[in-house]
Amino acid sequence: MDIGGYSVKNRVVSWLLIIVLVGGGILGFDEMGKLEDPNFTIKEAKIITTYPGATAQQTQEEVTYHIEDAVQKLPQLKRIKMSISRPGYSDIQIQFKDEYTTEQFPNIYDELRRKIADVRHKLPPGVGEPVIVDDFADVYGIYLAISGMGYTYRDLKDVAETLQRQLVLVPGVRKIVIGGAQQEVVYIEISRARLGELGLSAERISELLSSQNIVADAGSVRVGDEYIRISPTGEFNSVAEISGLLISSEDEGADKKAVYLGDIATITRAYEEQPSKMVYFNGLPSLTLGISMLPGQNVVNTGKAINEKFEELVDTIPIGIEGHIIYNQPEAVDQSVSGFIVNVGEAIVIVIVVLLLFMGLRTGLIIGAVLLITVAGTLWFMQLFNIELQRVSLGALVIALGMLVDNAIVIAEGMLIRIKAGMKAAKAASEVVSSNAMALLGGTVIGILAFSAIGLSQTSTGEFARSLFYVILISLSLSWITAVSTTPLLCALFLRPDKKTEESEEKDPYAGRVYMSYRSALETAIRFRWVTVSAAFSLFLAALVGFGYVPQAFFPNSNTPMFFVDIWEVEGTDIRKTRDDTLKVAEFVRNQAGVTQTTSLIGGGDARFSLVYEPKENSPAYAQIIVQTETRDQIPDVWAATQEFMFEEMPQLDPIIKPLRIGPGRDGKIEARFHGTDPVLLRNLAGEAMRIMRADEDSKDVRTDWRQPQKLIKPIFNEQVARQLGINRQDLSVALAQAFEGSQVGIYRDGTRLLPIVVRPPEAERKDVSHIRDVEVWSPVLQRSVPVQQVVNRFDTVWEETVIRGRNRMQTIIASANPKGELATPLFNRIKGDVEAIELPPGYSFSWGGEYEDSAEAQAGIYGALPAGFALMIVTSILLFGSVRQPLIIWLTVPLAIIGITAGLLAMNGSFDFMSLLGALSLIGLLIKNAIVLIEEIDQQAETKDLYLAIVDSCVSRMRPVAMAAATTVLGLIPLLQDAFFVNMAMTIMGGLSFATVLTLIVVPVLYAILFNVKNPGQEKTQLSGASI
Repeated sequence: MDIGGYSVKNRVVSWLLIIVLVGGGILGFDEMGKLEDPNFTIKEAKIITTYPGATAQQTQEEVTYHIEDAVQKLPQLKRIKMSISRPGYSDIQIQFKDEYTTEQFPNIYDELRRKIADVRHKLPPGVGEPVIVDDFADVYGIYLAISGMGYTYRDLKDVAETLQRQLVLVPGVRKIVIGGAQQEVVYIEISRARLGELGLSAERISELLSSQNIVADAGSVRVGDEYIRISPTGEFNSVAEISGLLISSEDEGADKKAVYLGDIATITRAYEEQPSKMVYFNGLPSLTLGISMLPGQNVVNTGKAINEKFEELVDTIPIGIEGHIIYNQPEAVDQSVSGFIVNVGEAIVIVIVVLLLFMGLRTGLIIGAVLLITVAGTLWFMQLFNIELQRVSLGALVIALGMLVDNAIVIAEGMLIRIKAGMKAAKAASEVVSSNAMALLGGTVIGILAFSAIGLSQTSTGEFARSLFYVILISLSLSWITAVSTTPLLCALFLRPDKKTEESEEKDPYAGRVYMSYRSALETAIRFRWVTVSAAFSLFLAALVGFGYVPQAFFPNSNTPMFFVDIWEVEGTDIRKTRDDTLKVAEFVRNQAGVTQTTSLIGGGDARFSLVYEPKENSPAYAQIIVQTETRDQIPDVWAATQEFMFEEMPQLDPIIKPLRIGPGRDGKIEARFHGTDPVLLRNLAGEAMRIMRADEDSKDVRTDWRQPQKLIKPIFNEQVARQLGINRQDLSVALAQAFEGSQVGIYRDGTRLLPIVVRPPEAERKDVSHIRDVEVWSPVLQRSVPVQQVVNRFDTVWEETVIRGRNRMQTIIASANPKGELATPLFNRIKGDVEAIELPPGYSFSWGGEYEDSAEAQAGIYGALPAGFALMIVTSILLFGSVRQPLIIWLTVPLAIIGITAGLLAMNGSFDFMSLLGALSLIGLLIKNAIVLIEEIDQQAETKDLYLAIVDSCVSRMRPVAMAAATTVLGLIPLLQDAFFVNMAMTIMGGLSFATVLTLIVVPVLYAILFNVKNPGQEKTQLSGASI
């Protein structure tokens, strides 16, 4: 079909295509979803189970083991990523295989629940119901802190719940969670001595309180034709009513006493003494509000709607209580999109300016218009296929800009030459398009296939970057369509033939100085072809050596001016001590220049406010400070000052400071994992690895994930005496718990809130461990309480492992470290051999984690998809030429691209990270595409002239399109040099493509001359057809 001629002759159809693409792009841009980072499925789940009273070892053996056994039977399981067994607490995190999609996970989670239910009967008595956490992908993109000087946690929670009820109704909002809320408790404090005087036991009081305030069905009674419910009173309607509870002693006879509870106990309503978590914003007690949005939403518009609703609710909030933004994804997305639009605009301007300078005003404007039409059409199709505007898809648009003009340049160049020579526009369009369409289509297909490894990769990293492939697929496909349809129309409308003169009729369009210089260089290269090939091969070997000096990385840090200070106290530290130390560090940080605010999360992480932020597991010895600065450039100084302050002023802390990363990442960039069965041996192995890590002066944050052993008071139970008194081990445990922590005996109802009622001794008694021998336990045989020392031989103090970690059902300890610089690879390479040389006992194993594992898995996902993509590229090139030699020429030049990649990264001080790998793959497509267009021209000219002249003339005629395509791509990437995520990818393509242009214009014709045995001028003429094998 004559597409070019049809487009020129049927202008209404051509203009309709332009209007549809541009109109669709304008509408699509406004309606398409906008995010900060691309959505990807976190293919994980957690199973959390409580086992009150158990040691870490008992939890591991009696709970974790059985649940892992059930999980192992799931066919979708990839690995048991991590198991944590703490005293009374089991936390198992599992990963599913990469091939499963988001739509399949509801069924997978259902199957997981069935497996866990099947193993429930194997768990010991007292174990809580296993809880499956499967909402890992929920991102609470609007993350607020609510605080107010002088207000209680209850006041803050009232406000938070009001906001929660109202804001969840905003269209586009999915869920709202409240963090940092403190549990209110009704404490009943009774002295053990007072109980003894009255002949009362704590168990008796607990029994009365428990039975008094329960909700019980009293039934109904028929009255005439009605059934009327019976609902007795007697529930506690206020804390004061609890004081009026009448309690009688357990003595029988005349000595039996009855007293009011308020006469012998202090009853207070207060907050939990040892909360599980606390939040402080800028030093004030706070609650957090995390707002997540529905998938596919334009978070910018949803964010505006939430702000409008919040403004309506401001008048309902008490004066002095304020909402503070910790993280605002809609604002970040708006800035990101706006910034990238500026980058896209800058790139478009750069491309058009280059076209104007080297192709003339009219031709430059034509190609620039085609570029804008193609970009608009790409935005439209992105909206149709639900591809959001986010970091990766916007970057893909910038990367694609230079590639989008390649096809249009070839068509416009051909039509320009012909129209200036006096050919009619329709004929010129028909001739140029028909002679180049298939070659351009083949090159476009190969360019798309070069990115196919990203589209086919099933890993989380591949899924994170997948929109890059889809945007390239859409944009390059449209670029071919607009090149063969829209470009001929615009050329026919705006290009004019030169005025005919006797001189112009004989003028050679390729007689300019640049063309003649290139012709001379090319003829010299062909004449000394083996010298040329040897020089290229020498550069290739040098590049391989030089690539070893290019720093290796995985993913860069985010541009967001935020970092985290993770603080670990000694294991077993009271959470209130952790709080005090954390607030001291946070106060120091806030006094540093450039710091705008701090949010302190004590006892564990909070809501996942960014997809790449992973909250830490709960521990009273852990806290995290979220530090925000005015600009990203201020972070290093604040970071260094904070590190020095903690080192000098608070040496008991074990801190780690880390940035907000883009893409997957871990606390320790270098992780050495040891797997075995004996905790002592595992600690020794990890200790040896840490010694190796610390010996390197570039290492920091060296630690293990097992924390320190913790003290344990171990009463040695005298079973024989206890049996005579009718006391069992549970009776002893309950008595000891009640004596020092208190025990819950009931629930007090306050509207929607349920407050535990806890009976405990006064502070003086429960804080003094020396009273442990005087704690009394009820004896059913004697019908009175006896001191626990009667049933306990002695109290031993021992050390125990309070955190037992595992991986894939093996106990696993991780020794980790970070480099003092940004890149971990140099440090890893230096310590790798020594760590791997550590001698392992029989039955023990070792593996690397950290960036090494993450990068290896991500690259394996790409490399695993490469064979299919490369096979299709090779088949396409063979089908395009119908021969083997031309594709062989092209593929012989592909490895040489590393010359430009190495030179570019070394020259611009870049590193080769995951995005650089994707850039290298795209570079292959660009190189092949240019080579196809060049060789296709050689083959066509070889049909009518000597093969040597065909090679030289074709290369000269294609020099400007090839050089222009490279220049527009390279210069169009300049805006990405300021973006942390794409900078290394941009350097890779810029350096590689610059040299790839030399490959295309020099090495490709030289290899063609060698493979087709083309003779130099003066030697025997050859008329070999370029199409023959």
